[in-house]
Amino acid sequence: CACFGGSLRKLGEVVTETLERIPAKWVVLQTVREKFSCAACETITETPAPFHAIPRGRAGPHLLAEITVGKFGLHLPLTRQSAVFAQEGVDLDVSTLCDWMGAVAVATRPLSALITEHVMKAERLHADDTPVPVLAKGQTKTGRLWTVVRDDRPFAGADPPAAVYYYSADRKGEHPQGFLKSYSGILQADAYSGFGQLYEPGRATGTATEAACWAHARRKFFELAELRKGPIAIEAVKRID
Repeated sequence: CACFGGSLRKLGEVVTETLERIPAKWVVLQTVREKFSCAACETITETPAPFHAIPRGRAGPHLLAEITVGKFGLHLPLTRQSAVFAQEGVDLDVSTLCDWMGAVAVATRPLSALITEHVMKAERLHADDTPVPVLAKGQTKTGRLWTVVRDDRPFAGADPPAAVYYYSADRKGEHPQGFLKSYSGILQADAYSGFGQLYEPGRATGTATEAACWAHARRKFFELAELRKGPIAIEAVKRID
């Protein structure tokens, strides 16, 4: 003991936790493949090359996954990711990262196709679009990201929910009419006219059944009710509420 010099007996222990973060570590994995030559015919033999997510690429699957999630999941532009990597001592040009993202998009097409097939088989779908800024030369343009969702959990459905995303440079009706051209189930969307043609008779795959949106329907009644333009609108808002 510091006071009397006696021996110490353990009574227990107190644990103090401190949250820390270990920075990312860059490694180069080398796969050594020996070559052999036949003593009789001089045929050269070597072990097959290991699999790469990008043929003849130097990026490992974990690095590709981190960049992909950073760009599409965390909204980190490739320019920013390139700057972060440079600070960690690894220079990866933005053009290289762009090429990798293109290769990842091609490699994951089979998975995208399976998700799309699963979504489009649903008895009911929800579709909507949202504006998305798109970098252009000298300016920023407004593109559109269309989302088609399958989710039967509110109806005690057993199938897993899923979403498919489509991009377009504008909001023309030809886009939803294109990626929903083969769908003929129940479709819930807003009052945008681009979806309207999907409900019209004469489609080769059959007419989609419209499930109108309460929020959009209420908006028109609410505007009239707020202006005191009629008892019907006021009563409609009360009943919807």
